[in-house]
Amino acid sequence: MNRKISVPSRSKTTLDLVEGDLLVGRRAVIDGTGTPPTVKISGTVHCEGDNTFECNLSAENLEAEDDVTVHGDLEIENDVKVEDGRLEVYGKMTAKRVDVDAALYVTKDLAVEKVDVGGSLKVDGNVKAEDIDVGGSFKARGEVETEKIDVGGSVSIESQVDIARLDVGGAARVGGGKIREVDVGGSFESEGQLEFEQIDVGGVVRLAGKSKGGDIDVGGSFRVEGDLEFKDIEVGGKVEIAGCCEGCEIDVGGKVKASKSLKLSGNLEVGGKVEVDEEVSAKNIEVGGVLRSRKATAEDRVEVGGSIISVEGVTAHFVEIGRRGKVLGPIRADQVIIGRDAHAEDIYGKKVVLRSGAHAENVYGENITIESHCHISGEVQYTGELTMNEHISLAKAPQKVDKLPF
Repeated sequence: MNRKISVPSRSKTTLDLVEGDLLVGRRAVIDGTGTPPTVKISGTVHCEGDNTFECNLSAENLEAEDDVTVHGDLEIENDVKVEDGRLEVYGKMTAKRVDVDAALYVTKDLAVEKVDVGGSLKVDGNVKAEDIDVGGSFKARGEVETEKIDVGGSVSIESQVDIARLDVGGAARVGGGKIREVDVGGSFESEGQLEFEQIDVGGVVRLAGKSKGGDIDVGGSFRVEGDLEFKDIEVGGKVEIAGCCEGCEIDVGGKVKASKSLKLSGNLEVGGKVEVDEEVSAKNIEVGGVLRSRKATAEDRVEVGGSIISVEGVTAHFVEIGRRGKVLGPIRADQVIIGRDAHAEDIYGKKVVLRSGAHAENVYGENITIESHCHISGEVQYTGELTMNEHISLAKAPQKVDKLPF
């Protein structure tokens, strides 16, 4: 038969080894023997609440109805359950399953299979678990390794992480590492290099260091303070990348800014403005406002509603600038369309069309169409056909040549 030993309420008792269960009265204090002081319970510890263990504690289970404090290591073979209270462990803690209503605080390492805390979880050491579920906040100073973190409020992890899925309702911050799936309602930050498969954040994302991953879906803004490799980026607001950026596709409602190069195997679609200090390249480039870069290259099409500013120019199969747009830098394409009342510098193409009221410096093409009220301040050279409407201003007479200067 399993023995039960009781400790009276408001008493202080020294124990060593208990064969069976231990019942601890309210506000009782337990001390251990040896160095460091230790108490070993072969069965379950039942605490009525506001109990303090001035020692290391090991048992099969720990049950409490209110606050429990352990000034030492806590080793539980199976389950820890604290109702209507908090558990503080000033040492390391191990268990299979942990269920604490209010809060759990561990000053050293925490190793569990599953931990469920209604309020807050704080660990000063490392955390290793399969499943972490917290209603309020989760803070860890050490490394965190787990399959799943589900937190209703906020997460703050100062060191490296290895997480399969991170699901946070508010804000999350990690020190870097690996996260397979990030799903955060508010903001997400990584202070170091991050590897990921998917990031889905409602508000703001900031990554530091060289990061690498898959799909990125952000409702607000996305900032990378370093290089980035990715698959697809979809952002409602603004994207800023301080280093080199390489991926498949980018779809942004507002603005894209890259301090170095931006290389895509797929499409770049931006509703507002694109600023790239070095080269931007993609299969298709579609910008509603302004495209600024040292050089812009597209495998297929470049379509810009506002302006193109490029020192080395734009190269593509097809280039179109919108009405009243402006192009600074040369255009090289098989087909070029300059919109109504738009301005361009040097144009090199097989088929070139200048819509009504367009301005250009020099136009070189196989077949050129110049609509009415256009103005050419330099020269026009063509090898095939030239079609011109009335009321066109030319600085020089057009020349049909055998070979174009490109």
